[in-house]
Amino acid sequence: MPRVLAAASSYFAAIFALGFALGVIRTLWLAPALGATPAVLVELPVMLGASWLVAQRLISTPPAMAPAKALRVGALAFAMLMAAEALLAVTLGGRSLAHWAADLIRTPGWIGLAGQIVFGLMAWLAAMRRLRSPEH
Repeated sequence: MPRVLAAASSYFAAIFALGFALGVIRTLWLAPALGATPAVLVELPVMLGASWLVAQRLISTPPAMAPAKALRVGALAFAMLMAAEALLAVTLGGRSLAHWAADLIRTPGWIGLAGQIVFGLMAWLAAMRRLRSPEH
């Protein structure tokens, strides 16, 4: 379990830091210029690409991570991400948890949530790809 926690923490931290920086850019410049939904659609591929790169590196660190363990890493990192987002919404955004959760089912919130779910699955997807590669 310590390796899962350490891997999930580093996966979460790397992507959360990037997401925080891109979120500032999206909120301050992209959303006013393009609208909220197009701004999320611009940010999402960057976040998923970064998630893929970090997940590949994470599961390849010796000893290579099995898909089941990678799935646990992704699930824990996803839980950390959602908790951090909720905390930021309440503390910095001044919103209630209910309001934050309700925003997740509205556009563009559901688009971001879908991306976060894929983030949670990315380590597992990378582990499955590695497992099925001809070199393995």
